[in-house]
Amino acid sequence: MRRYPPIADHGLVGDLQTAALVSSDGTVDWLCAPRFDSPSVFASLLDHERGGHFTVSADTAQPPVQIYLQDTAILVTRFLTESGVGEVVDFMPVERPERAVGRHRLVRILRVTRGRVRFSLECRPRFDYGRAGHRVDLGEDTVRFDAPGAQAVVQTVGPVRWSGDGDDIRGELTMDEGDFAALVLTVGDADDTPVPPLTAPDVMALFEGTRDFWHAWVRRGRYRGRWQDMVNRAAITLKLLTYAPTGAPVAAPTMGLPEQIGGGRNWDYRYTWVRDGSMSVGALLGLGHVDEALAFRGWLGDRVKSGRTVSGEPLQIMYRVDGDPELAEVALDHFEGYRGSAPVYAGNGAAGQLQLDIYGEAVLALSHTVQGVGNAPPYDGWQALSGVLDWLVKAWDRPDEGIWETRGGQKDFTYSRLMCWVAFDRGIRMARDFARPADIPRWTTTRDDILRQVMERGWSTRRQSFVQNYEDTTLDASLLLMPSVGFIAPKDPRWLSTLDAMERELVSDSLVQRYDPQASPDGLRGSEGTFSLCSFLYVDALAQAGQLGPARYAFDKMLTYANPVGLFAEEIGSTGEQLGNFPQAFTHLALITAALSLDKEMDAVA
Repeated sequence: MRRYPPIADHGLVGDLQTAALVSSDGTVDWLCAPRFDSPSVFASLLDHERGGHFTVSADTAQPPVQIYLQDTAILVTRFLTESGVGEVVDFMPVERPERAVGRHRLVRILRVTRGRVRFSLECRPRFDYGRAGHRVDLGEDTVRFDAPGAQAVVQTVGPVRWSGDGDDIRGELTMDEGDFAALVLTVGDADDTPVPPLTAPDVMALFEGTRDFWHAWVRRGRYRGRWQDMVNRAAITLKLLTYAPTGAPVAAPTMGLPEQIGGGRNWDYRYTWVRDGSMSVGALLGLGHVDEALAFRGWLGDRVKSGRTVSGEPLQIMYRVDGDPELAEVALDHFEGYRGSAPVYAGNGAAGQLQLDIYGEAVLALSHTVQGVGNAPPYDGWQALSGVLDWLVKAWDRPDEGIWETRGGQKDFTYSRLMCWVAFDRGIRMARDFARPADIPRWTTTRDDILRQVMERGWSTRRQSFVQNYEDTTLDASLLLMPSVGFIAPKDPRWLSTLDAMERELVSDSLVQRYDPQASPDGLRGSEGTFSLCSFLYVDALAQAGQLGPARYAFDKMLTYANPVGLFAEEIGSTGEQLGNFPQAFTHLALITAALSLDKEMDAVA
């Protein structure tokens, strides 16, 4: 087991309520249970000594190979040893995912496809972010770990024998071609109910059921474009990151992974951002996944109707997957952080920030959904939404922290104004299209006032570009969304000039910075890599502007930065390494959007 494998050197498995990262050397080094936002059971990715892990490895002179079974979330890690070829097949069974449960299963099938292979096994859980002790009960075929309020049970199928190692276990297993063994981990809330025994046929039934679930889900999509494999993988990743009982997607399944090695930008992303979730609606509807879009609409509608926030605003930027707005940020000082990148935070203090753009993204998501489904918005939901827009008439023209959650003070961010314009524009359209009661004259006046303000104050005559905020002339890649939301035509001279300015200052070999923190200090120490969301938004903007050659090049170039199983983190560092929480939903939804846009524009000129 390596002390800290590269962030990108992982695959993701999950059951639509939680997820695990498995490194290419066969180590489960991240798993929280029973939910994405629950305390960790395995977190050696953030602290090799204190975090805990579950490892299946084999001695090999060659690097192991990791793949997904086609169009599934079943991960295969292959060990090429001198005596044979061994595999560990990892998956989490998806069984009635819409029903929240306290215990979850991770299945690890061991097999040898050629020759003979000796596997080494270790299970070292560390509950509650490594803060809670546990006791172990070592039985013949079942090992039970008990901690306050939490539990992990490892069942063995086949000739596996464990030995105690303090409060942990280890084992060895030599297998020949055709042999079968499995390790089934049940983890989550403490429960005295015995875990039912499993046989080899039971394990294979779980495997086949999981495979069939993912194949059926992918078949429901309608994408048949040029990048089928990558788009399907991105869609599966978005699905894996969605908490099925509520329909709420998390930004990433991890916390604390740094945007710069050794830096302090190490945030907890295991929550549902209104912005990220809303943007995923357009991507999923574009692929034909209507049920997921409707589920998020329901979750978002509940947030609008409840009005429960820590900020006192009608909405806050993020919530727990069940809609709880309390996300108090705590530093886990006992964790050294990934490769020494401390502090590690649980919770997210940015939840209380004022970010006015979320109202535009929320209304845009609702608009996409009613258009995609063809149904009028429900009356109660519409009343709540129109009430928010009536409030926004008086509330939009304020400084805020902006889309990037900077901690350098509030400013008049252009992107925030842009998305407030979107909120009124889409609200007006829905009111007219579906004959819903609304103060259309006031909304229209406000919409037009915002547009005039952005054109006058968000535009720099000197730079011939739209800029990040009204106080300076810093560029900001979030404005790449301007044409896609209809604020400006994609070939308008002002927009083409802005695109040229971004290319000169924010783009390096198709990779895009979100902004220059040196030019506009954000109150955070350290630097960051290029932002993969913005790199895909750049592709979309180029395609809409008719620059198909550069757009195709930028897209294909970005795809080369995917890890071997097609996953992306949040950022790409100066040496091409992936940085930040992994995998990042924002990046994968933007990949889908860019592919759809490129396909559309390329088909139009074919």
